[in-house]
Amino acid sequence: MIGRHTPEELADFAEFARVRQRHLMRTAYLLCGDKQTAQDLTQTALLNLCRAWHRARRADDVDAYAHRVLINAYLNAQRKAHRERKALWDKAWEAGFEQASDEGPGADLRLSLLAALDRLPPKSRAVIVLRYWEDLSVEATAAALGCSPGNVKSQSSRALAKLRALLGDGFGTLESERMESMETPHGN
Repeated sequence: MIGRHTPEELADFAEFARVRQRHLMRTAYLLCGDKQTAQDLTQTALLNLCRAWHRARRADDVDAYAHRVLINAYLNAQRKAHRERKALWDKAWEAGFEQASDEGPGADLRLSLLAALDRLPPKSRAVIVLRYWEDLSVEATAAALGCSPGNVKSQSSRALAKLRALLGDGFGTLESERMESMETPHGN
């Protein structure tokens, strides 16, 4: 714990943190791609490093030790986020089956689509949501995401291809058949 360090150890750690914090922050940003999350990861890593400073300062390479601590903090955060998403999807899935009988055949398709959407990287998911759910233009989507229209187009194309791969070839066919059967009178 922090309280067990000598004043010399604390001063040594404070100097290391002052000098290397920006570097750790850049590495954290490259890992997660988000400034606030990178700040949180850096602070978590520095706290964990401080707790283990008596071991870390004796390591052959203190920077390598700090990187290991940062990567462990990142992986722990990813595992926690995955567990939380899985728990939410499990609840949504159970609730979806209860509602599916009330909402008709489209509910199963929506649940499948939402599950596939959750498997997209964050930026790809944002592009799909803004373009196709919010029905924004390419330019409006680009403005909202702070990127170029060309980036939105390529992200859309890749994300749609990934969704098709996740949902299978029959997904579009099933949906179009369902729509056709709703439009055409039965028995003709």
